[in-house]
Amino acid sequence: MYGGGGGDDALAARLGIVPPSLLIPTSSLMSPAAVREERVPAQPQWSQQETREFIAIRAELERDFTASKRNKTLWEVVSSKMRERGYRRSPEQCKCKWKNLVNRYKGKETSDPEHGKQCPFFEELHAVFTERAHSMQRLLLESETRSAQTKKGVKKIRSGDRSSDEFSEDDEEVEDDSEEERPARSNTRKRKAGKIATEKSSRANNSTSNIQEMLKEFFQHQLKMEMQWREVMERRAHEKQLFEQEWRQSMEKLERERLMIEQEWREREEHRRLREENRAERRDALNESTGLDSSQLIYLLFQFKYMILSLAKRMN
Repeated sequence: MYGGGGGDDALAARLGIVPPSLLIPTSSLMSPAAVREERVPAQPQWSQQETREFIAIRAELERDFTASKRNKTLWEVVSSKMRERGYRRSPEQCKCKWKNLVNRYKGKETSDPEHGKQCPFFEELHAVFTERAHSMQRLLLESETRSAQTKKGVKKIRSGDRSSDEFSEDDEEVEDDSEEERPARSNTRKRKAGKIATEKSSRANNSTSNIQEMLKEFFQHQLKMEMQWREVMERRAHEKQLFEQEWRQSMEKLERERLMIEQEWREREEHRRLREENRAERRDALNESTGLDSSQLIYLLFQFKYMILSLAKRMN
C-alpha cells in the first residue's frame, strides 16, 4: 500500500513506531541451553554390524592397552578407528557402549552360565576377555624371567668386582711402585661399570615390580569379582530352595485339607445311608406286622392325625 518494505520502515520511523524488521525474534530470546538442545541431533542406535565392528576394534587394541591405565587415550583411538570405518561415535559413547556390553556379558554369565551363549555378541566378548587373561599371564611370566635375569647379572658383576679387587691386591704386592696407578684406574673403571649395572638393574627391578603390582591388583580384582559372583549365585540358589520348600509345604497342606474334607463327606454320606436303611427296615417291619402296604399305612396315619386334631379342637 505504501510502496514496499522500505517505505513501511520509513513511515513507521516518522510515526515513532518500531519497524517490524527491527523486532527481535522470539528464538533469539531463548536460552543458549534450549537452542543447543534443539540443534543437537538425536544419536542413532547401535546396529549389530556396528557393534561387531566396535568389539573387533576393541579386541585389536587389547594387547596395546592391557598394561596401561590410559582409558582416555584408548577410547579416543577407538573413536578414530570407528570414524575410519564410517561410524561417527565419540569416545564417551564408545566407553558407555563398552560398559553396557560388559555388564550384559557378566550379568548373563552369572545368572545363567549354562545358557550364556544366548546373549548377543557373547562369543566376541568371551574371546576378548580370554585374550586379556592370556596377555596378563604372558606379562607375568615375562616379568618373572626379567627379574631372574637381572638378579643373575648383579651377582656376576659383584663377583667380578671381588675378583678384580683380589687381582689388584696381588698385583700391588708383586709390581713396583711405578706400576701401582694401572690397577687403581682399572678398579675405578670397574666400580663405575658396577654402579651403572646396579642402576640399570634397579630400574629393571622397579619396572618389573610395577608390572607385578599392576598384575597383582588385576588378579585381586578378578578374584573379588569371582567371589561376588559366587555369593550371588549361592544366594539365588538358597532363595530358590526356600521358595521350593515353601511351595511344597503349601501343596502338602492343601492336600491334607482336601483329604479331610473328602473324609468328612464320606462319613456324612455313610450316616445318611445308614439312617435311610434304618427307616426302610422299620417301615418294612411295620408293614409286615399290620399286613398293610405302604399306601394304606399312610392313609391310616393321616386319619389318625385328623382324629387327634379334631379331639384337640373339641377339648378347647
